[in-house]
Amino acid sequence: MSHMSRSRNRNRNRLRARAVATLTALAALTFTATATATATATATPPATATASAAATPTAPGDLLTSAPTSFHPLPNQPTHTNAWHITYRSTTAKGAPNVVSGTVIVPKDGRTGPRPLVTYAVGTVGLADQCAPSAGFPHGKTTEASLINQAVQRGWAVVVTDYEGLGTPGDHTYTVGRAEGHAVLDAARAALRHPEAGLSADSPVGIMGYSQGGQASSWAAELHDSYAPELNVKGTATGGVPADLLEVADFNDGNIGAGLILMAATGQNAAFPELELDKYLNTKGRVFVDFMKKNCVAVDTVAGLFQRISDVTVTNPLDQPDWQQRLNESNVGTRAPDHPVYLYHGGLDELIPYSVGKQLRADWCGRGANVQWRSHPLLGHIGGVTVGAFPAMDWLDERFAGKPTQGNCQ
Repeated sequence: MSHMSRSRNRNRNRLRARAVATLTALAALTFTATATATATATATPPATATASAAATPTAPGDLLTSAPTSFHPLPNQPTHTNAWHITYRSTTAKGAPNVVSGTVIVPKDGRTGPRPLVTYAVGTVGLADQCAPSAGFPHGKTTEASLINQAVQRGWAVVVTDYEGLGTPGDHTYTVGRAEGHAVLDAARAALRHPEAGLSADSPVGIMGYSQGGQASSWAAELHDSYAPELNVKGTATGGVPADLLEVADFNDGNIGAGLILMAATGQNAAFPELELDKYLNTKGRVFVDFMKKNCVAVDTVAGLFQRISDVTVTNPLDQPDWQQRLNESNVGTRAPDHPVYLYHGGLDELIPYSVGKQLRADWCGRGANVQWRSHPLLGHIGGVTVGAFPAMDWLDERFAGKPTQGNCQ
């Protein structure tokens, strides 16, 4: 057994005791949201056509529909905001046009002049439409809504993408980095073009996300200069990033996040149906996939707890060259963002290995990126987002204020 394998096994044994606590926290954050959103029977409110939808949309970020909605961080917790559920034009991982939904939230604070916009990417919510962030906001059931409210309380406008296939037709392309990055950047474009949001094309933009949202926000950071260079991006704050999907899958095989592996395979197959996931699954695996497509992350995580890939497949698709190629295409760190990045990771992360976060820092720094790295040695995955978000927002606030940052790559 290699030194790396022995070390990984020791880490798994040491962290397994923490797994139950993490899972309990995750379930507490999301299980009620799943039940409430399912009871509403629809993931999105009825949308009305906006002025921009009168003509055939041709550009990524074109606003297609908009309808008033409400933003509640917790059940029955009011906020002094305007909010709209939107659909907008975006782009699939293969470059085809698609439609993505999301939510624009703007404080009603009487502010005049430029207002920063944060395009916020949430962590894993699930594969079913009722899991979409926009489905939970009116009921105070979206997991990261309290963190999003912290951004709103700073006077920032926030747009939250639902990602491809959540709240819109088709399957969610979970963990497909390019599709996620497009959705995050196009959400910002749509918010800036929203006629009632009071934003302008030159509004300062920040990108933020953690976990799946860390992958999405990191991809948005890397794609900015080529896909949406007109956006006035001042910085990206990204944490708990699954920057190497094969490494993350290996870490979680038989671990607390085992169910996320099959969710990720389902998401990759949604974007690239030629991968033919079904032919690799056994009966148990097909039942799991069907179940996961109908439920949200807490239930899916419980269902997959400590399973192994071999338990649900006849042949491991992750050993196949075509699967490895597609998964590697979603890795982060292959190009340097063209703006400053704040990167953070919990040292006791039970889902995304700390080593993956450190490697992303090394990859970006090696490519000349301006990276501010923040380690949280005593925090696991949930602690990383709940504690780490506040210094990340402070860092974004400094970027909006025009303060320089040199990072700490050296």
